[in-house]
Amino acid sequence: MPTEILAADESGIAQAALLLCKGKLVAFGTETVYGLGADATNAGAVAAVFAAKGRPAFNPLICHFESADAAFADVAPNKLATRLAERFWPGPLTLVLPRRASSLVVPLAAAGLPSLAVRVPAHPVARKLLAAVGRPIAAPSANRSGRVSPTTAAHVLTELDGTIAAILESGPSDVGVESTVIDLSGPEPRMLRPGGVTLEALHETAGFLAPAVAVQVPKGPGMLASHYAPRLPLRLDATCADEDEALLAFGPAPAGAALIFQLSESGDLVEAAARLFAGLRSLDEEGARLKLARIAAMPIPDHGLGRAIIDRLRRAAAPRPEG
Repeated sequence: MPTEILAADESGIAQAALLLCKGKLVAFGTETVYGLGADATNAGAVAAVFAAKGRPAFNPLICHFESADAAFADVAPNKLATRLAERFWPGPLTLVLPRRASSLVVPLAAAGLPSLAVRVPAHPVARKLLAAVGRPIAAPSANRSGRVSPTTAAHVLTELDGTIAAILESGPSDVGVESTVIDLSGPEPRMLRPGGVTLEALHETAGFLAPAVAVQVPKGPGMLASHYAPRLPLRLDATCADEDEALLAFGPAPAGAALIFQLSESGDLVEAAARLFAGLRSLDEEGARLKLARIAAMPIPDHGLGRAIIDRLRRAAAPRPEG
């Protein structure tokens, strides 16, 4: 059956909540990207998320909660987690913490790990939906695994039409890149993924954050080497573009590209982050239609939200897994 589009009004949110409580999958907007929601306490619903996305079962999901108190009922916070929650929740920050024995979140959502990735989103539609459901919602990005993350309902429909019950039309995502993920389950705080909360802001509250280390099994979402990938190959740090290339521009764009998507002509990293995934999708679709060879991405400054943009571009350009 075709996926239903629900308005983000009282009736639409109530209908989306009912579908989730029945074990169905509903995509909804957050301030970062659109999430593919499932009742995190329902093993069948969580399994359906992995099936819809084609996601490896060893890749854990973020569980979304209405409040910090609700999240900390499922995970055991330390002092730093409490400080970070007070500063950045609701908002684009995910914390990985030891899960409590009493947690009702199914082990599959955590990929069988003793930790759980938790977040309190800031988007008003997401918050109303969580309140209506009354339980945690497991919600990775609402796209096929490894593909470009969606920032509009239309992006979700392109990827998942007919495979999920509904999409809650929540408008375009404001931040446009996924949440920052911090692992607090070990002896020292560790950044697993840069995202919507900048490293500079985190340092003010957390102090030193160790970088992620190579592991066989990811402890958090978005850690696979190849991720966020368009179908066309991606060339990074391009200062010029060939006639058979589409250009993902940041700042003044050089001449020569067959196709250009401007992230931010003024060099605004906030604007660029919000437009990143839409730009990759647009160039990928139009570039394929024009039979272009690749996408060339201009350099991005390595500070603030630039770190999150660079991370996504590097993963999008990484060699694709075979099979």
